Amino acid sequence: MVGKRSYGDGCAIAHALELVGERWALLVVRELILGPKRFTDLRAGLPGISADILTQRLREFGEAGIVQRRKLSPPAGSWIYELTGWGAELEPIVTNLARWSSRSPALPHHVPLSADSAALSLKALFAPAAGEALDLTIGLQLGEHHFLLRIDRDRLHLARVDFSPAQADLLIETSPQVLVALLGRARTLDDFLTTGDLMLTGPQATAERFLRLFPPPEPITGISARSSSDTLPTSDDYRG
Repeated sequence: MVGKRSYGDGCAIAHALELVGERWALLVVRELILGPKRFTDLRAGLPGISADILTQRLREFGEAGIVQRRKLSPPAGSWIYELTGWGAELEPIVTNLARWSSRSPALPHHVPLSADSAALSLKALFAPAAGEALDLTIGLQLGEHHFLLRIDRDRLHLARVDFSPAQADLLIETSPQVLVALLGRARTLDDFLTTGDLMLTGPQATAERFLRLFPPPEPITGISARSSSDTLPTSDDYRG
């Protein structure tokens, strides 16, 4: 697998890109960080990928020891894909990459995103300030997708699991797009509650304290998103 697209470079970074640098590869990892998925669930989270490309990436990941395939016990009996222990070590790399790119002025906020991607935004942005650390369990429902967050002072644990409302101190029901807009402070929590785009079961004051644990990223300064009408440098400009 690696030899077909090798950089011919002994650097570990080059090897890492040979393992996970192909188109769609890290997005497949993103969809598996919070738990295993069936092939059809992976495609639902990555609507732009073809079945052939997804099959190829899963096969390559299997050969590399990043993903494994497992059959669920009856009565389910379906095949699922999950990260291996080594593959799961990609989680901080993926979330740090998300945190880094979230500062870009060109981030396409209008483009849909998967429920897992929206949930991982919580991991990417989690930064409790002094005095704001909580001991809290949050149930998060993004459409038909359920996630359970456990905040233990300065640590956040997040998993894609079914849960009982009785397990949670606070239940948040919304869409992936609204959650990301809320984290980015595009509108206030009050606004989303008033329009019905978000529903809470539990004290709103707790929700407000919870949101303060996820400060929005500071946009990078000195550059702006380039429009299609801007004059782009030529190849000679770059070589000069």
